[in-house]
Amino acid sequence: MSKNGSKSRVGGDRMRFFQAAVVVAALSATGFAQETSQKPEAAPSAQTAPAQQPAASPATGVDNARYIIGSDDSLSITVWKEPTLSGTLPVRPDGMISMALIGDLKAAGRTPMQLADDISGKLKKYIQEPNVSVAVMAVNSQRVFLIGEVGHVGPVAMTPGMSPLQAIAAGGGLSPYANSKKIYILRNEGGKQQKIPYNYKQALKGDDSATVMLKPGDTIVVP
Repeated sequence: MSKNGSKSRVGGDRMRFFQAAVVVAALSATGFAQETSQKPEAAPSAQTAPAQQPAASPATGVDNARYIIGSDDSLSITVWKEPTLSGTLPVRPDGMISMALIGDLKAAGRTPMQLADDISGKLKKYIQEPNVSVAVMAVNSQRVFLIGEVGHVGPVAMTPGMSPLQAIAAGGGLSPYANSKKIYILRNEGGKQQKIPYNYKQALKGDDSATVMLKPGDTIVVP
């Protein structure tokens, strides 16, 4: 065989080897890409996972056996095994609430336990032995008002046993120009307005004689 024929055969072998190597490399790359695409996505970390919204909780300090529901309060009504009848309802300005099956029902002037009994009695027409619970989510009906030289003039939501000192603190405290010696409370009872003096300095010292029990609707005046 001539030298030219040998060189030709060797060159062809080298070309075929090069083509085979290219095909193997391409197949390997394709397989790697498919394997990568089929891998499951990693679960989001605790830092990237969206935070869950905390569930609303009942208003603190509310005694369901004694608290008197008022207009603008927010109530959570739960009917056991009846999610369509359960939910958070506002007490309307007329003191009523509205529920499916029942319609309008008087809530203002009732305690949460009394209202739960009222709802149970109404639902007995539709549900066998209904189990109802009522919780006050927000106390909006019991407020006192601050006017004068305080940090924030306006209504303050009452908490059980709130004192004028606590109400003033909730309103941002006294301003630098307040006359703490002449603070008084305006109260309407029986159609008559009372003016009740309040000794702020004695209250700061913990003097029980200066304690005035607030009532819903009281106005604390700070000259």
